[in-house]
Amino acid sequence: MRNSGAVDAGGLALAPAPREEKAAQDGAGLLPAAYGLGFLTLISSFNYLDRSLLGLALPQIKVEMQLSDTVLGLVSGLAFVLFYSIMSVPIAWAADRWSRRNIIAAGFAFWSLMTIATGWAANLWQLTVARFLMGAGEACGIAPSNSIIADLFRAERRPLAYSIFATAASISSMLFFPIAGWVGQHHGWRQMFVVAGVPGLVLALLFLFTVREPRRGASDPVAARPKPLAAQVPFWEGVRCLLRSRAYLCLLAGATMMGLNIFASSVWTPTFLSRTHQLPLAQIAATIGPIRGICGVAGVLLGGLVIDRLGRRAPHWRMTIPAVACMLVAPAEVVFALADDRAMWLGAYAVSGFLLLIHQGPVFAGVVAVADIRVRAVATSILLFCSAMFGQAAGPLLVGILNDVLEPTQGAQSIRYSMLIIAVTALLGGLAFALAGRFIGADTKTLSARRPASMAS
Repeated sequence: MRNSGAVDAGGLALAPAPREEKAAQDGAGLLPAAYGLGFLTLISSFNYLDRSLLGLALPQIKVEMQLSDTVLGLVSGLAFVLFYSIMSVPIAWAADRWSRRNIIAAGFAFWSLMTIATGWAANLWQLTVARFLMGAGEACGIAPSNSIIADLFRAERRPLAYSIFATAASISSMLFFPIAGWVGQHHGWRQMFVVAGVPGLVLALLFLFTVREPRRGASDPVAARPKPLAAQVPFWEGVRCLLRSRAYLCLLAGATMMGLNIFASSVWTPTFLSRTHQLPLAQIAATIGPIRGICGVAGVLLGGLVIDRLGRRAPHWRMTIPAVACMLVAPAEVVFALADDRAMWLGAYAVSGFLLLIHQGPVFAGVVAVADIRVRAVATSILLFCSAMFGQAAGPLLVGILNDVLEPTQGAQSIRYSMLIIAVTALLGGLAFALAGRFIGADTKTLSARRPASMAS
């Protein structure tokens, strides 16, 4: 049942009352909202492409620069994520106050420049600096984008909108990764970075001049919108409110585990296939890119549609399905790492790709549900900070260390056993999301009860 300011039992849909329906329509109109969502998804796909290219280039870089797997894990993970994590929260704080569109456009142009600079790196230190600064630019992407999407689509449409946004990684794998692999195979890893970076500069300008900044709270019920004098909230007050939410803390834990899984896999899978199955770079990109892309898009969209439909009947499905999907990733990744039969490991990789990103849309929708309108970008950035700092930094590094530790006894096959750690993180992430589903309804009702006092003028 809908009533003014009501929150459903699952806490993921703040539905407008009939008299508020016009006021709570999609914030920019359906076509502008769809265009904005599509462009943000495209930008995010370049985000994933630019950060994942180093994993594709690692075998060539290892030979050219004579680096150990531990060092490669540091450069690919920690060097990128350090500045990404440091900058994500202040950038999100700025996005909650100023133009999110301008922040995204500036960040997109800057990280595209750093992608090009990566291709010009002559040694380890230049590679590290370029990777470091690329992280700073990419920190301008996800959190402000999630805040804009929340204002483009009303609450009941957000899980599906976020699921569409989550297809960015799959689009990158399916369309851009094979092209990058072909360029790397025939023209070298340096040209691969240049070809990836140049389009971003053009698209950043196009985004700046064709996408409008939506009004904050435009797609929320009138009662939930901040009054003018309450349009901002002190940073630490917003953080304290978030940390009092049990659901938010569980979402942080789950996102961190899945961040470790996704980033470790994206960095080391090309090297794994090169060492274990002796595949050349172009074949690796042409194989894992389309498989992960097609299966990922199918999983995210089908999962989003199923969650949207079942969630209307029983709201717990909005976190139950993502939790189960993450837990099922674990056995698929075990088979992928240990199987020698090509059909078996390709099938396991496809299953993993189908399930891996189903959680992203519902998790972002869950964060929006338990966060005050005025701190949505900060709430998302803190989640991304934990996912990046502890997931992306630790994941590639841990696999690299295990590779070097096991190499004396296992040789090139050591990476098989190092990759098993990502299966464990998927299981833990699924359990954390299941716990979030138990708490999110109560936490959203608590937030709704606090709004009148916190937003009073």
